[in-house]
Amino acid sequence: MIVIENTTEFHIEEETAAAIGKFDGFHRGHQKLLGQLRQQQEKGLKSVVFTFVPSPAAFFSREPIRELSTLEEKRRIFENAGVDYLVEYPFYQEIADMEPTTFIREVLVDRLHAKCVVAGEDVSYGKRGAGDYLLLREKAPDYGYEVILIDKVLYEGKEVSSTYVREEVGKGNMELAAELLGTPYCVSGEIVHGRKLGRTIGMPTVNLVPPQDKLLPPKGVYYSYVYLHSRTGDMPYDGKRFAAITNIGTKPTVDQRSVMGVETYLYDFDSDVYGEHMDVYLLQYKRSEMRFDGVEALRAQMKADIAAGRTYHGS
Repeated sequence: MIVIENTTEFHIEEETAAAIGKFDGFHRGHQKLLGQLRQQQEKGLKSVVFTFVPSPAAFFSREPIRELSTLEEKRRIFENAGVDYLVEYPFYQEIADMEPTTFIREVLVDRLHAKCVVAGEDVSYGKRGAGDYLLLREKAPDYGYEVILIDKVLYEGKEVSSTYVREEVGKGNMELAAELLGTPYCVSGEIVHGRKLGRTIGMPTVNLVPPQDKLLPPKGVYYSYVYLHSRTGDMPYDGKRFAAITNIGTKPTVDQRSVMGVETYLYDFDSDVYGEHMDVYLLQYKRSEMRFDGVEALRAQMKADIAAGRTYHGS
């Protein structure tokens, strides 16, 4: 996959099928859209995913916006989906003020060389987001591209959207979030050194610090599974799935710094993996984060949590 970033001065020579969107969370609706892109690939067009960086919502917001999918996670998703080009188009005031018809002509037609535009009913672009799929269809004969409209995906009668997923993750409803996403919600990052308390009490854990812009579910303990990815790719655990139990929070019993972290106990695993990459998939909320009266009380609860996790995972 070719990533075009940090520039508006580019031109794709091949004829393309392009999809426009924020793609936050990559839920079932997004997957349906990419399925249509794959069909266009089979017809000989190159597939393009076009997204703004930062998103318009983040650009205009005065508060930090935490996203379901970080930029790095989106790149991995699109790479795995077989996308040919990912365009991370810089968003700034001049782009925000671009007229919708100008966006179609200068970006979709001239730069992306789009012969097919795949879009949902809620697609928006151009000044104040005034451009929509109706305008795309209106201008299609002028510029020689086809518009394919993707119907909304519903779950039990409700539209699947990034907002819907965000709400459920925020509530800790990980099972429902997984239904909307088609896979459990994932938090990824590099494994870092923690306080090593777990190792001293016979329950070693692996830790990662999530990106600041990553949306996390409520603090607490979650049943999970993880994938480990070694930098060299030649470790026996590389790409292997491990049953696990994960704490998301600040570890108030032993750490007063209030730094959010993701701490995971992997069943039947005790290798040095510092500096490697880990994907943590959150399956089900077990309990809220708690402050204990000392390390022994914490140890007893961890033992109980780990035992409950073994039961949950069926081992």
